[in-house]
Amino acid sequence: MKQILGSSLAVLAMLLSWSADLPGQSRIPRLSDGKPDMQGYWTNQTFTPLERPAQFKDKQFFTIEEAEAFAKRALDDVKDVPRGAEVKSDADIHYDDGIWLLEGYKKGAMLRTSIVTDPADGRIPALSAEGQKRAQARAEARKGIGPFDSAQARGLSERCIYWAHEGPPILPTGYNSNLQIVQAPGTFVIQPEMMPVARVVPLDNRPALGGAIRAYRGDWRGHWEGDTMVIVTTNYSEKTAWRGSSPNLKVTERLTMTSPTTIRYQFTVEDSSTWTRPWSGEYEMTRIKGPLFEYACHEGNYQLPSILKGARRAESEAKPAR
Repeated sequence: MKQILGSSLAVLAMLLSWSADLPGQSRIPRLSDGKPDMQGYWTNQTFTPLERPAQFKDKQFFTIEEAEAFAKRALDDVKDVPRGAEVKSDADIHYDDGIWLLEGYKKGAMLRTSIVTDPADGRIPALSAEGQKRAQARAEARKGIGPFDSAQARGLSERCIYWAHEGPPILPTGYNSNLQIVQAPGTFVIQPEMMPVARVVPLDNRPALGGAIRAYRGDWRGHWEGDTMVIVTTNYSEKTAWRGSSPNLKVTERLTMTSPTTIRYQFTVEDSSTWTRPWSGEYEMTRIKGPLFEYACHEGNYQLPSILKGARRAESEAKPAR
């Protein structure tokens, strides 16, 4: 009887262990303070677009076969980029060896048809009246300014100051869609491979900066909600204009480790000065082997003087001879 009881208790203990293991929580690596150890290298590469394509209007999820077909079409598009002797125009030059864009595409498409999960149609909400007015004002301000009139006429990304995928929120890029996470007592660090600016998130409950202090990537504060890292970012610069947003933009990110090799990344965007309602998105990060190598886009872009010099020369050559 004792042997049977002992065996039964052992089986019960095993079942309890398995049931606790179902969400993957007990298998998740943890730090000495018990929090999930997310440190390491991750990729968020996916074929799934930010917004749902029109042909999938009422379809939130692909079947596995549909996802594979969608990924294959995207790969075919990359393979069709002109290269070598096929380059016929200046527009082809930057990606004339487009085959390198295949890097990181092994993951394929996740089953969602869009990263945007709310609204349910998978589309970013319409601009509010204030958002439309500001967009028109920005368009008017650009009139009469040539694209090569000055360094400031070039975009922030070309000037290597800020790239929209950095966020927050963090979004996949066409290539180098990887990032590194480092954790230390009271600190959570995220650094993307593309434009490697380390975002050092304090976890010590310090107050947010005053509204007079603004930054391209905003001002962030983090805290744990159970096993989920929550990061709230505000105080964006008006120059950031992330997807046309205003300085009132607020982004809340949630990183939840769902297994030793996956992180569920969720975000919510709020800015009533830009959109008619808040909107949210979600995708999965997958662990990869490191290290990451520097993407050397230097602030200011060292080639801008040459770009502007070339523009002045082209203007001079276009003038009729005296």
